[in-house]
Amino acid sequence: MWRKFCNWLLYKHWGWTSNVTENHPAKFIICLAPHTSNWDFVLGQLYSGAMGIRIGFLMKKEWFFWPLGPIFRSLGGIPVYRDKKTSMTDAMAEAAKAAPEFHMCITPEGTRSPNSDWKKGFYFIALKAQMPILLYGVDYEKKLIQCTKTIIPNGDLEAQMREIKLYYKDFRGKIPNNFTIGDIK
Repeated sequence: MWRKFCNWLLYKHWGWTSNVTENHPAKFIICLAPHTSNWDFVLGQLYSGAMGIRIGFLMKKEWFFWPLGPIFRSLGGIPVYRDKKTSMTDAMAEAAKAAPEFHMCITPEGTRSPNSDWKKGFYFIALKAQMPILLYGVDYEKKLIQCTKTIIPNGDLEAQMREIKLYYKDFRGKIPNNFTIGDIK
């Protein structure tokens, strides 16, 4: 029932399409960009519901107040305490290794404002847990959700982050001015 509703709302009623060519193994990290609006969360939830797959997500702890906290946790949300230095990437990698299935979506910008200094935690989680990174882009102009590239982390952070950022250069977020990949040489 939920899957049918998500398909109807996302694809039929709102007119979105998807172009997903990459395999989704039992364990993966989704790198999702651009992240320019809270509507990205709604689209992500509808998309995962339409796919029939539960995908966890990281969100700043400030969103986990009553009554939203229990709702976000039930949807797979994990609060991030940005003011504390924790070994979250290590903990997430260990959780991924121990679980038979692990699906996590992370927005590397870490904010809905323009930020060319992307967070790299998603990369380190995938590297430590030996999981692929599926590159998902959301294009509001085309009403398109796309995943046509997978990155297998090899430890060459600089080269692979450049490759990841370049993948997103043509995607248009809901608020285009809130997205940047920075100066890529």
